[in-house]
Amino acid sequence: MSHDHEISCEEVIERLFAYLDGELEDVSQETIDRHLAHCRDCFTRAEFEKRLRARVADSVSTTAPQRLRTRVRFLLDEF
Repeated sequence: MSHDHEISCEEVIERLFAYLDGELEDVSQETIDRHLAHCRDCFTRAEFEKRLRARVADSVSTTAPQRLRTRVRFLLDEF
Protein backbone atom coordinates (compact mmCIF):
# COMPACT_ATOMS: atom_id res chain seq x y z
CA MET A 1 0.00 0.00 0.00
CA SER A 2 1.38 3.38 -0.96
CA HIS A 3 1.51 6.23 1.53
CA ASP A 4 1.50 8.76 -1.30
CA HIS A 5 -2.29 9.22 -1.11
CA GLU A 6 -2.99 12.90 -1.14
CA ILE A 7 -5.76 14.24 1.04
CA SER A 8 -7.51 17.48 0.22
CA CYS A 9 -7.84 20.41 2.57
CA GLU A 10 -11.60 19.80 2.66
CA GLU A 11 -11.04 16.20 3.81
CA VAL A 12 -8.63 17.37 6.50
CA ILE A 13 -11.12 19.92 7.82
CA GLU A 14 -13.93 17.32 7.78
CA ARG A 15 -11.81 14.93 9.85
CA LEU A 16 -10.03 17.52 12.00
CA PHE A 17 -11.96 16.96 15.24
CA ALA A 18 -11.65 13.18 15.01
CA TYR A 19 -7.94 13.68 14.23
CA LEU A 20 -7.44 15.93 17.27
CA ASP A 21 -9.30 13.41 19.43
CA GLY A 22 -7.08 10.59 18.15
CA GLU A 23 -10.13 8.74 16.83
CA LEU A 24 -8.87 8.05 13.30
CA GLU A 25 -7.18 4.91 12.05
CA ASP A 26 -3.37 5.05 12.11
CA VAL A 27 -3.20 5.44 8.33
CA SER A 28 -5.61 8.38 8.38
CA GLN A 29 -3.72 9.99 11.28
CA GLU A 30 -0.47 9.65 9.34
CA THR A 31 -2.05 10.99 6.15
CA ILE A 32 -3.31 14.09 7.96
CA ASP A 33 0.04 14.49 9.73
CA ARG A 34 1.77 14.57 6.33
CA HIS A 35 -0.79 17.04 4.97
CA LEU A 36 -0.37 19.35 7.96
CA ALA A 37 3.40 19.22 7.54
CA HIS A 38 3.04 20.72 4.05
CA CYS A 39 -0.14 22.83 4.19
CA ARG A 40 0.18 26.03 6.18
CA ASP A 41 -3.56 26.84 6.06
CA CYS A 42 -4.63 23.48 7.48
CA PHE A 43 -1.77 23.50 10.00
CA THR A 44 -2.88 26.93 11.21
CA ARG A 45 -6.49 25.74 11.56
CA ALA A 46 -5.40 22.63 13.48
CA GLU A 47 -3.22 24.71 15.81
CA PHE A 48 -6.09 27.14 16.41
CA GLU A 49 -8.40 24.26 17.34
CA LYS A 50 -5.75 22.74 19.65
CA ARG A 51 -5.25 26.07 21.44
CA LEU A 52 -8.99 26.69 21.69
CA ARG A 53 -9.49 23.26 23.25
CA ALA A 54 -6.67 23.95 25.72
CA ARG A 55 -8.23 27.29 26.71
CA VAL A 56 -11.64 25.70 27.18
CA ALA A 57 -10.10 22.89 29.25
CA ASP A 58 -8.27 25.46 31.41
CA SER A 59 -11.45 27.45 31.96
CA VAL A 60 -13.27 24.38 33.26
CA SER A 61 -11.00 24.36 36.28
CA THR A 62 -12.19 27.85 37.25
CA THR A 63 -15.12 27.87 39.65
CA ALA A 64 -17.97 30.24 38.89
CA PRO A 65 -18.78 32.79 41.58
CA GLN A 66 -21.56 31.74 43.97
CA ARG A 67 -23.84 34.53 42.72
CA LEU A 68 -23.61 33.22 39.15
CA ARG A 69 -24.18 29.61 40.22
CA THR A 70 -27.26 30.67 42.20
CA ARG A 71 -28.63 32.60 39.22
CA VAL A 72 -28.07 29.69 36.83
CA ARG A 73 -29.65 27.24 39.25
CA PHE A 74 -32.67 29.58 39.59
CA LEU A 75 -33.02 29.86 35.80
CA LEU A 76 -32.80 26.08 35.38
CA ASP A 77 -35.43 25.55 38.06
CA GLU A 78 -37.73 28.03 36.31
CA PHE A 79 -37.21 26.33 32.97
